[in-house]
Amino acid sequence: MTSDTTKREFDTDETVEAAPADAQSVGRDPAEREASPFARGDYSHDEAEAFIASAAADRIAELEAENADLKDRMLRLAADMENLRRRTERELKDGRTYAVTGFAREMLSVMDNLRRGIAAVPADARESGDSGLTTLLDGVELTERGLLAILEKFGVKRLEPEGQRFDPNFHQAMFEIPNPELANNTVVQVVQDGYSIGDRVLRPAMVGVSKGGPKTVAEPKPAEPAEG
Repeated sequence: MTSDTTKREFDTDETVEAAPADAQSVGRDPAEREASPFARGDYSHDEAEAFIASAAADRIAELEAENADLKDRMLRLAADMENLRRRTERELKDGRTYAVTGFAREMLSVMDNLRRGIAAVPADARESGDSGLTTLLDGVELTERGLLAILEKFGVKRLEPEGQRFDPNFHQAMFEIPNPELANNTVVQVVQDGYSIGDRVLRPAMVGVSKGGPKTVAEPKPAEPAEG
């Protein structure tokens, strides 16, 4: 009886030790195990190495593709985050710069009235020596300069186009003045001041522009080659 028991234990051990021979096919689909050269047992050492190398190469290619995909996603995400940062920064800057646009536009009528009041005083009245009038004019001019300084603190600037070439982005032409001594479309008179805020036009300047301009000097004709 002891001999039979020992034989059974020996047979069991042989069965356990023989199992790793096809360990490569453990966990695979039965059809895959049947197709595997390891399952058939008809492979050589070189074939086994080639099979393992091919499987490793396929796995490496798969991992490299996954790595490239993840890298591409990370680069796209980083680019999106940078664009979002720049857009947010620009919006915050614009918000600070143009927050007073509506208020500044309303204040332009006050500036216009102050300038009209100053311009309405005749030159002879200014020179009359009337202390009361002089004090009044000084007060109005001081108020105008103070208001302009406050507007400039918030990015509002008065346009000074006189003598410049007409630019439809900043100027609005109201009339033309013939003047052969000036280049055509030169701003010669400002009817109403224009203002800008930041890099935007708050209100275009109403101007008069020159018409005609200096005549173009004819270019000399090239000398004709001498005959003979």
